[in-house]
Amino acid sequence: MAKRKINWTEKANFERKEILEYWINRNKSKTYSIKLNKLFVETMKRVADFPEIGRKTDLDETVSLKIVRDYLVFYEYDESQIKILAVWDGNRDESKLKIK
Repeated sequence: MAKRKINWTEKANFERKEILEYWINRNKSKTYSIKLNKLFVETMKRVADFPEIGRKTDLDETVSLKIVRDYLVFYEYDESQIKILAVWDGNRDESKLKIK
């Protein structure tokens, strides 16, 4: 089987960038943000190999999620790609969550 490509939607990439910038500003250092971003990337590489490791959601039957620290990474997949839809802080009010 060919390796699935990992595609970050514009929305998910924006949310990831905001999270990383938040930690840079809060900690006055890039160290934690670099580690967190590496964790996002490594986790999604693992998901690309084994997409079923994520938990199915009630939001949509095609959407799964993978937990990375305090963040929920929502994604869809098929044989050719992992499409990352959103990155959500698990401490936020879930009523404001919009995946697509």
